[in-house]
Amino acid sequence: MVVRALLVVNPRATSTTPAGRDVLTHALASELKLDVLETRYRGHAAEATAAACAAGIELVITLGGDGTVNEVVNGMLVDREATGPRRPDGSDPDRPALAVVPGGSANVFARALGMPRDPVEATGAILAALERRSTRLVGLGRADDRWFTFNAGMGWDAAVVAAVEQQRASGREASPLRYAGTAVAEYLRQRRHPAAMTVEVPGAGPLQDIRLAFVSNTDPWTFLSGKAVRTNPGATFGAGLALFAMRDLGLPTVARTLRHILSPDGDPHGRNILRQDAVPSVRIRSTEPLALQLDGDHLGSRTDVEFVSVPGALRVVV
Repeated sequence: MVVRALLVVNPRATSTTPAGRDVLTHALASELKLDVLETRYRGHAAEATAAACAAGIELVITLGGDGTVNEVVNGMLVDREATGPRRPDGSDPDRPALAVVPGGSANVFARALGMPRDPVEATGAILAALERRSTRLVGLGRADDRWFTFNAGMGWDAAVVAAVEQQRASGREASPLRYAGTAVAEYLRQRRHPAAMTVEVPGAGPLQDIRLAFVSNTDPWTFLSGKAVRTNPGATFGAGLALFAMRDLGLPTVARTLRHILSPDGDPHGRNILRQDAVPSVRIRSTEPLALQLDGDHLGSRTDVEFVSVPGALRVVV
């Protein structure tokens, strides 16, 4: 039986070319009953995926970066809480599986799944996995009724994401150098006007006067020029969420923490570092609106966000 599949392509993704997309599309179409969608605007991938799922598609494949993956996942799971009973493992037998071909700059989700970084090799791995019927369930996170696959944050990192998105909207490339320059500028701004967050996890008292907070769904948290950034090395797709927070953004603390999270074992620690793995939820509150990012996508500003772990939310082809 031929599998019905939708290939969602972001033509503006960092590491994809028209010729490369044609090669991958031809390879997939030779084994699947394939429809292809090239996204044209923000939210297009989520809308098209939701419609395809409602029409009974069996597999959704992304060719793009983490933003494309996030949109597709949100389209696939747009009404998950309203669906009927699921299997004991948390999966929904009526929902399609997801396959990811890396086409962006960081490709955090694809790399966390162990997919090859080369798009052609990843496509071959997907076709081989489909032949073996090899899939796995992964847990996801939710915040503000929006799903995220690998991380979320409030404060400094989210402000950097928001600033880079503004620059991209004006036609500037989102290069590693631009991220680095924006991060320095936002750091100086945070030092002048530090955020004051309160973080709550079940079974513990409130953590107050937090300056930066990450919520991870897996490890690594992200990649910097190909190098893994590890805030919570114990985080996995099946063990709940992981919290990383900082009480101080002074230069000595930041420099020491950067050295720790960029080391191979990724074990950040210190009196101003707070870490907790395998928690079912994390709530972050602030007295003033702070930028919120999910999977590197800016969602505006919030004063109160609850991040919730949802085990077995998504079946992926690996």
